Amino acid sequence: MILGYLLPIFVFAQVHDTTYAERLGFPRGSRVVILHVDDAGMSYSSNEGAIKALTQGAATSVSVMMPCAWVPEFVHFLKEHPEIDAGLHLTLTSEWKDYRWMPLAGKKMVPGLTDPEGCLWASVPEVVTHASPDEVETEINAQLDRARSMGFEPTHLDTHMGTVFATPAFLMRYIQIGIRNHIPVMFPGGADALIQAQMHLTDAYIEQVRKMGKMIWDAGLPVLDDLHNYSYDWKIPAEIAADDRKLQQFKTAKYIEALKSLKPGLTMIIMHCSDPSPVFKFITDSGPVRKGDLLAMINPEFKKALQDQGIVLTTWRELKARRDKVR
Repeated sequence: MILGYLLPIFVFAQVHDTTYAERLGFPRGSRVVILHVDDAGMSYSSNEGAIKALTQGAATSVSVMMPCAWVPEFVHFLKEHPEIDAGLHLTLTSEWKDYRWMPLAGKKMVPGLTDPEGCLWASVPEVVTHASPDEVETEINAQLDRARSMGFEPTHLDTHMGTVFATPAFLMRYIQIGIRNHIPVMFPGGADALIQAQMHLTDAYIEQVRKMGKMIWDAGLPVLDDLHNYSYDWKIPAEIAADDRKLQQFKTAKYIEALKSLKPGLTMIIMHCSDPSPVFKFITDSGPVRKGDLLAMINPEFKKALQDQGIVLTTWRELKARRDKVR
């Protein structure tokens, strides 16, 4: 879970009496949502799923894993579709056994981020054990530099496997890079009702997170009120994993239930839409989870639920434009 490693490092100083959605100019009480696809660029299947979710489905945003092999194809797609809201899925881990990637900064520059195989570490705890904040910052900048070199200016920054939230120092480097470049950073700094319920966090802990949200807002960047990061953990019953119709029904029902749980404010819902090819199973066994996300996003029943529940869809690009206008 993205906030699972975040340590209490600030003292709460102020209570929000309005949501960040309202501060950005959305009507009071609105439930404003970014439907976000992670992991573009990871594989051909990841690209296919992201593209379909964005162009045929309800998804409104995506982020790209810059160290991965299929980034060029996805960036070429973005150049042909400049209206797509696309950020960087800052990648500091390489978690699959047989399909891996290396730090873009290179081993000499970031030895602490590099495992014995010459790739990024497989887990967040290994990154915490071996890498320094300077190395994390160096690699984030290398990923941003590659994107810009390819003609891709990201609409936001977020984090693969939540690694930038693993320590206060990592988190501050991530936020500072966003502030310096005036690029929004994914950070849930509002009421955080979903996060608090999922992780059983104390009110005092949430207040500390809100303090950091205020810091980001005061630096001129938009801030999320909450984050929905449950979907990867929804267990797919074995009997429906290979049945697209049943898988679509199952995942659609889950996402509609998620919509009903949303409080007023700005929430990012994270998913991992993929359209698995026959070789995708050799990367990961998460194919049914990811295909289910795609099937839900392209389901007319889900699109109707968005309308019926009055959900306001948005993008990071829109949030940045709104924040620039707010004094």
